[in-house]
Amino acid sequence: MKYISFQYQGRAGFGCVDGEHVIDLTGVADCIDLKSYLQSAVWGETEHFSACPRLLRAEVVQQPVIPNPEKILCVGLNYESHRLETGMPEMEHPVLFTRFASTQIAHGAPIVRPHVSEKLDFEGELAVIIGRTGRHIKAADADAYIAGYSCYNDASIRDWQMHTRQFTAGKNFDSTGAFGPWLVTPDEMTDLPNRTVTTRLNGEIVQHAPFSDLIFDVPALIEYISTFCTLQPGDVIVTGTPGGVGVVRKPRLYMKPGDEIAVEIEGIGVLSNPIQQER
Repeated sequence: MKYISFQYQGRAGFGCVDGEHVIDLTGVADCIDLKSYLQSAVWGETEHFSACPRLLRAEVVQQPVIPNPEKILCVGLNYESHRLETGMPEMEHPVLFTRFASTQIAHGAPIVRPHVSEKLDFEGELAVIIGRTGRHIKAADADAYIAGYSCYNDASIRDWQMHTRQFTAGKNFDSTGAFGPWLVTPDEMTDLPNRTVTTRLNGEIVQHAPFSDLIFDVPALIEYISTFCTLQPGDVIVTGTPGGVGVVRKPRLYMKPGDEIAVEIEGIGVLSNPIQQER
């Protein structure tokens, strides 16, 4: 199944995608958003769907899949192709940084290039949405804590990212974290290692890799992260980007106003965003 967060006639909501419609689940089990629905007793059930309103997808405005996650944990240098192109040494543990929820945008919304930099880079990634509270989760048990998967574009302001050894500034400009188009439940994402992520800039492939190329796979990331913090429903793990980023290309390739960037993951779909200059 596919779940989205949306705005409809001035109110926030969430629901399950059903063809050209959305089953509006807002208020079911007193849930006000998709994050609270993940924590509810009815998550994963469909019996209540028939009593819910149906909205036309064309009439809702999509929001980031989880607009209000408690935590967004991003992984750097997690494909060997990307590690090699950046010249970074092998890492014994995952490289982690955080992104703020306020920087997120939805499928179709513009990624904004700030006026302080022209070095806006693309990073197509797989996002993992947590569905259960957990601490000290073993990799072998990680699947039971996953609510679903989505596409993410961890767009980066490269010069600001490199101001210091910490990535925070370059990874947290407003309207740079594209998240969508929806959450796809794990039953539709079997055989994940053999699926691929592809990033296209103006229709041209700039990144492409199978998830088998991850240095630290999804279970390993969940085990590592849950060792130092409690994972909560709605938390997001953004698993890293493959080689091909613009900053290492010769000549360098950055996104500019008027461009269109798309991240496609087999089994999920396409997250597409135009590039707009900050006003």
